[in-house]
Amino acid sequence: MPELPDITVYADALTARTVGQTLQRVRLLSPFVLRTAVPPIALVEGKRVVGIRRIGKRIVLALEAELFLVLHLMVAGRLRWLSPGEKPPGRITLALVEFPDGAVAFTEAGTKRRASLHLVQGGPALAAFDAGGLEVRDADLAAFARRLRSENHTLKRALTDPRLFSGIGDAYSDEILHRARLAPIALTSTLSDDEVARLFDATRGTLAEWTERLRREAGGGFPEKVTAFRDGMAVHGRYGKPCPVCGAPVQRIVYAENETNYCARCQTGGKVLADRALSRLLHRSWPRNIDELE
Repeated sequence: MPELPDITVYADALTARTVGQTLQRVRLLSPFVLRTAVPPIALVEGKRVVGIRRIGKRIVLALEAELFLVLHLMVAGRLRWLSPGEKPPGRITLALVEFPDGAVAFTEAGTKRRASLHLVQGGPALAAFDAGGLEVRDADLAAFARRLRSENHTLKRALTDPRLFSGIGDAYSDEILHRARLAPIALTSTLSDDEVARLFDATRGTLAEWTERLRREAGGGFPEKVTAFRDGMAVHGRYGKPCPVCGAPVQRIVYAENETNYCARCQTGGKVLADRALSRLLHRSWPRNIDELE
């Protein structure tokens, strides 16, 4: 799922191409992508785009008359800019947001159709999409610590909870925790003040550096190859590959559709965390320490 750095760069590209432009039409190619009926989608026609916002992992096109188009890409949703006359990409296009100088193609790979488009009117209706997560880039250490300790969860769950922190998912939480040298299963209530400060710095640094890196890659163009698995990541999506810090093989925990990647030597004192499926299968053969794997 695209996270804060990806969504920010999408917002940059949309701002450059659509703010001040008149939205001509939203053409729905999938009947299920639009999740609201009131106000009617035709109401956006002829309205000028006055701004682009990010709410968590959602992208908001703010229009005249306090109308807001809210796009949630979910796991497989992506955006693409089409020049006038350029055909949208095949069956994966859910909707086209059309302007005089081009169109935004809202696409989704696969068949699950989780991506969504909402049209709402008024500030209170838009605020309903905000889960309340802290924008870490705008927060200080004290605010971060209060939010982190407000509930007792594992660090992985806390970072990815949209009610606690905004815009962070599986990919960047893995990178943040590796950078902070903290275990994904450590409980928020057990962290020392020094560890909280380390996590705060790692969160801000990771999000800022990846945002700038993706901006450079886009080079002012519309982002392409938006993915959760990127060259240069330390642990996310790198199961079995060497940790760039210590060289130990990256480990993982798989639960349902979610995966946590970590370095046992850098983050857990050498302990290999039990993966529910594999540890049940291997029982006593499950390695307890990273040295047993080397």
